[in-house]
Amino acid sequence: MGGDDLADIYRHEAIKSLESEAAKRIAEVADPARDARLRATPLKDLIGSEELVPAIVARLGIVRAALEGHGGGIKVEQVIADENGVDLILNLDGACIACGAAPGTLQGIQNDLLATGEVSRVRFSESLLDTFDDLGREFVLKHGNVTFV
Repeated sequence: MGGDDLADIYRHEAIKSLESEAAKRIAEVADPARDARLRATPLKDLIGSEELVPAIVARLGIVRAALEGHGGGIKVEQVIADENGVDLILNLDGACIACGAAPGTLQGIQNDLLATGEVSRVRFSESLLDTFDDLGREFVLKHGNVTFV
């Protein structure tokens, strides 16, 4: 067995462990019936509703465990629905502001929402950049793989 094979084995084991722990943490705070109802309702039908943010959160994967487990939240700054899907501009709230893991959180949120097929674009509020120090701002702009507006 080569080094690459061993690294792949460890990578897969780590992913399984992360997914298992995330599922446990989400189960502690989530209402499965509500989440299922929210996931079954198109986001475009929830625009203007108090259920839009919970519906967005219900569509998140393991990043949800980090977001909710660390006292963070999502705020919708702007939402537009058109023939291509839902276009979102999001912001973070709570403990997620200026967290060192925020670049990964932003990318996880973006990836999970784009994977639903109903979200056409995810961007983040430029005001988030003001919560980072110079080094953090430079890092998220260079390596975050997300767009700020």
